[in-house]
Amino acid sequence: MSDFEAATAILGEWGPFQRQVFFLLCLTIVPNGFTGMSIVFLADTPPHRCRVPAHVNLTAAWRNSSSPLEEDGHGGAPVPSQCSRYKLDDMLSFSERGLLPGVDVNLSDVPKEGCLDGWEYDRSVYISTITSEWDLVCDNRWKTPLTSSVFFCGYLTGSFISGQLSDRYGRKIVLFVTIAVQALFTFIQVFSQSWSMFCAVFFVVGMGQISNFMAAFVLGTEILGPRVRTIFSTMGVSVFFAAGYMLLPLLAFFIRDWRMLLLGIAMPGFLCVPLWWFIPESPRWLLSQGRVKEAEAIIRVAAKRNKIEPMPVIFSLLQKERQSQKQTAHNICDLLNSRNIRWISVTLWLVWNTVAIAYFALSLNTVNLHGNAYFNCFLSAVVEIPAYTLSWVLFRWCPRRLSIFSTLFMGGLVLLFIQLIPANLISLAITLEMIGKFVVTTAFAIVYAYTAELYPTVLRNTAIGTCSMASRIGTIIAPYFIYLRSYSISLPNTLLGSLTALSGLLSLLLPESYGMPLPDTITRMLHFPGCCQKTLYAVTDTEEEENAGKMKSPVVHLKKEHH
Repeated sequence: MSDFEAATAILGEWGPFQRQVFFLLCLTIVPNGFTGMSIVFLADTPPHRCRVPAHVNLTAAWRNSSSPLEEDGHGGAPVPSQCSRYKLDDMLSFSERGLLPGVDVNLSDVPKEGCLDGWEYDRSVYISTITSEWDLVCDNRWKTPLTSSVFFCGYLTGSFISGQLSDRYGRKIVLFVTIAVQALFTFIQVFSQSWSMFCAVFFVVGMGQISNFMAAFVLGTEILGPRVRTIFSTMGVSVFFAAGYMLLPLLAFFIRDWRMLLLGIAMPGFLCVPLWWFIPESPRWLLSQGRVKEAEAIIRVAAKRNKIEPMPVIFSLLQKERQSQKQTAHNICDLLNSRNIRWISVTLWLVWNTVAIAYFALSLNTVNLHGNAYFNCFLSAVVEIPAYTLSWVLFRWCPRRLSIFSTLFMGGLVLLFIQLIPANLISLAITLEMIGKFVVTTAFAIVYAYTAELYPTVLRNTAIGTCSMASRIGTIIAPYFIYLRSYSISLPNTLLGSLTALSGLLSLLLPESYGMPLPDTITRMLHFPGCCQKTLYAVTDTEEEENAGKMKSPVVHLKKEHH
């Protein structure tokens, strides 16, 4: 199976078959852009204050002054409290006597109480959000970031399960089952009767979303040729995700009710289900399972689509190799069996985790930036387009380690530099935050494609799934980085910048895969150089045969590759 690309070279790089696979797989990613960041609008907290019942006979002056003034926590002017009011009985007594607040009555002497009658919400931006629907404010405000964390817990579970299912049952079936799950459960969310029900369903939506993204990513990586694969894995899927992300604030701008917004978000997923009849299974995966005839049938269809006559014995050598080898079922444990793959896996898990924290924290923070929330979200999505374009340029012509290091380290420095900007230079601070989002997004796109290059076909989906699973620890806690703003406005960016810069340094320990063939077996994986080895390595065909069955040994015979 090491000769797969040579055997299928007759198909060319960019024929009608490849174009169909490329664009249809990218289309399946668009609904993820809607769902992935929808919580920005679904759970936004509108301005609010304690409700004073309409039947209480208060004068207009006392109603307007019912909330005591408090410091805003950022050094600005005092603002009305959102979680307390002056005691209703006292206000009623003063109102009936005709006393005016702040004139006849010293408000600092009036007792305070909580929002015993609920809250009034500003409806000028949103008709409703889950925050206003279930009063996720004040003592319950911890539920808002927890809602996002539950969704990302679904990411964690989906990453763990779907990768192994995809390697066992196929990329295509996992892709379309999870597309249907995501769309169906997003629709079910519309009918949520409580915050708990909303979160439970949101968990399943998260499982479906990350699962279909990874399956589509790996399927395209394995079907497409080397050059097109680079475009697909860096810019292709990512740009279509960004397209859905950019459409989200537009949809939210016209649909201000959270239930109707969810209904609109669910529709694109249902439209992707019929693509089942137009997207094939991965021939690489079929060959890895010994299903040579099915793989050959797909290649013949592709050849016919590209108007090419395939060779009748295209997979005969591969079939003989497969029949002579003992079939081995691989699982997540194989990522830790040998010393080499274990160090690659652990390092990638740490890098993925930090990149995920930075990306999602910066994305979720758009509603906290000054200005219009819809425009800020759109701007955050727009900067991803040039970021993904840059990721393709770097991946096409630059070493992988240098690309990852430069983007992560620069992103960390930019986020740290934001703390030095004076409070009155709001535009400059927003510009720097968008630059930080730009370089972190570039790194996120590169690390996906880089990971796919490092792992073999027999473990690729499982490996990407576990890397994604490890990163979900970061996405789960990312909402709480934003929550830290309530304690210190500079704390989130300080932590994000430090972690991102350190992650960039850590990425220098990984092997370089630029110009190397895509590995099909574990023994063909690159050697982990760590901090001492700088020479690139690859295992030769002869050495692969010699090392068969010895993957648990930390020592393998290696051949130097110079680039």
